[in-house]
Parts: sequence; structure tokens; C-alpha cells
Amino acid sequence: MATTRHWADFQYEIYLNGMTGAVPRLPTDLTRLEELAEHRLGPGPFGYVAGSAGNGSTARANRAALDRWRIVPRMLRDVHERDLSVEVLGRPLPAPLALAPIGVLSIMHPDAECAAARAAAAQGVPYILSSASSTPMEQVAETMGDGERWFQLYWAKDREVTASFLARAKASGYTALIVTLDTPLLAWRPRDLDQAYLPFLHGVGTANYFSDPAFRAGLAKPVEADPNAAVMHFVGMFADPAKTWPDLTFLREHWDGPIVLKGILHPDDARRAANAGMDGVIVSNHGGRQVAGSVAAADALPRVVEAAGDRLTVLFDSGVRSGDDIFKALALGARAVLLGRPYAYGLGLDGQAGVDHVIRCLLAELDLTMALSGHAGPGSLTADDLVKESSA
Repeated sequence: MATTRHWADFQYEIYLNGMTGAVPRLPTDLTRLEELAEHRLGPGPFGYVAGSAGNGSTARANRAALDRWRIVPRMLRDVHERDLSVEVLGRPLPAPLALAPIGVLSIMHPDAECAAARAAAAQGVPYILSSASSTPMEQVAETMGDGERWFQLYWAKDREVTASFLARAKASGYTALIVTLDTPLLAWRPRDLDQAYLPFLHGVGTANYFSDPAFRAGLAKPVEADPNAAVMHFVGMFADPAKTWPDLTFLREHWDGPIVLKGILHPDDARRAANAGMDGVIVSNHGGRQVAGSVAAADALPRVVEAAGDRLTVLFDSGVRSGDDIFKALALGARAVLLGRPYAYGLGLDGQAGVDHVIRCLLAELDLTMALSGHAGPGSLTADDLVKESSA
């Protein structure tokens, strides 16, 4: 197992720094980061991260679903020594947290994915690199050293490019493959449409493609000689709405590590993933960015966990903003959670230090929430530690 970290000690570090008059550069209530980011970042970049599909109903549902679950603290349990470490996909982690794949991070901060990856590595949590990153996967891997890293695949139409991505990721030390299934098409996102803002058309978020030999082999001219043609080639292959379950065999043939399917919300899809030989699923609706009116991720989680049984590792994302959100997801059966927007806001506001702050705040709050609710580690959490409020 990973070395035990005393995450809650972060609060005392903050208080001790206060003896010299120093206060945190960013709020410790991570829900405040969005408003700060909106004031400091341009409307295009901020809207791209904050925006959702349609009128935002799914993003709101994600939060409402988590809020409906309430923690039932238990007393007089020995929580003096706590250990948040878990094993996920055969990898020992110091806490049940990973940074979710978010593309085009250079729109938030010039240090982009490398800053977020370094912060993750410093805290020992996995960094999941998006296919649509602003930085080539090899460069991100190098900046992380031996930090735990997983690769997220947007499954391109071009099989040669997909195979090349997987080979590059394996060679760069990415240990798990996260396959996003919920984005065969880009959703109707009014916040981006109203700004006519799509970073990819400006060659942002295309670094893995433009640096890929298989991608470059499909161009009439080098990327540098005709960048617009390269962008159009990218747009034409980025996603493939024709893919179906049998196509997963191609990925298994080209990846010998764990494969996790992201975007699973129905128990039958979890069963199909297990039958296809996948290793895990991520219960996620893409943070509300793909289907307006979708089921909330936290409402889908218990049924997927039940369907998965012991055949799949179940992870969770969409709507996580606090330590108590993580507690609830773990109690509902998730093995770990992925954090998205809050770390992107931390990056936009304060670079690597901002991401580091977000990770440490979140895990300190989780540590304290667990202790004050009578739990010394994630393994003791069950649905019996929650009650569900009835909907209004």
C-alpha cells in the first residue's frame, strides 16, 4: 500500500502559517473557486470549463443528487489512526482520488497539463491525461517523474492513430487506459456557442495528434506548413458515433493494462463492460457536459455498483466539490472518485500551486469528515452510513 498520509494536518499547517499573518491564496471552500475564476479568466476559457449541455440541468442534477444523500455520523469509534489509502486497478494510492481528464488546459494557464500533473505527482494521486491535451503525452510523463498516470482516450475513427496513441502512452508509463464513451459527438453547449468558442479550431488541445506519426502520415503537408488542414483532419477523425461494443476487442488487442470505460450510467452497460473483459467503469455524465436532462451520476451509481458486483472496479465523477461528496460516493460503492472542474479552476487561478491547494483541501476535508463520522478508512464505508432525503 501507499505510504499513509495524514491529510487532515493541512488545516494545522494553515493555522500555523496564520501566526505570521499568512492566509491561503485561494479559498478553502472549493465551491468558491468558480466565481473567482469567472472574474479573473476570459469568458471563452471560463465558459468552456464551467459550461454544460443545454441549460445546465444535468450539472445541477449532479449537485442535487449528492446533496440529497446525508451522512449519519457514528460516535465513540477509534479514529485516532486513519489511513485513506486504497488499491485501484492494482495500483496502491494514498487516497481514493484521481484528477479527471480535462483537455485544452492551456486555456486556463500557460503551464497547462504539466502544472496539474506535477501537483498530482507531488500528492501521490493519479493524473489522467486527456487525449485532447495542450501538451504531448510524453512531455507530461517526463514532468511527472514516477508519478502515477493514466491515459484517457477519445476513440478516433482512424485505427492507426488510436493504435499509435496507445503505444505512445504505454511507452510513456501510463498504466491504465480510460476510454471516454459519452462523447461520440460534441453536445449542444450554449455557453460555448454564444461565444463561438471552440479551442480545437485554433489548434489548442491537438498536441497529441499533431505530434503523432500516424496522424501526420495522413496529411498532405506537415502540420507546420498547413495548420488549418491539420485542424480539419483532426476534426474529421476526433470521434466516431458508429462504434459499438464489439469494437472494444481492438482496444484490448492494443493495450495490455487495465481498461476502464468512462460514461457508464446504466447497469446493463456495466454488465456488458464486464462481459467484454473490461477492468472498470466510471459512473459519469461528463460533468453534465454531454446530455441535458440526463440522470444524475450519483443517482446512477448504486445500480451500476450492484450490476458490477466483484467483476469491475467502479469509479465515480460528475459533481464532486468537497470531501463529503467523496465520502458519499465511496459509501455508495465507488472505489475512488475523479475530480474535474475544481482543479481546473485552481490551475487557472494559481497554476501548479492552485492545483496542489485543491487536492490538499479536498483530502483534508475527506479525512476529517470520515474521522468525525466514525471511520478510520474508506473500507468501512457503506450505504448504511447515509440517509436519502426525499425530493421536494
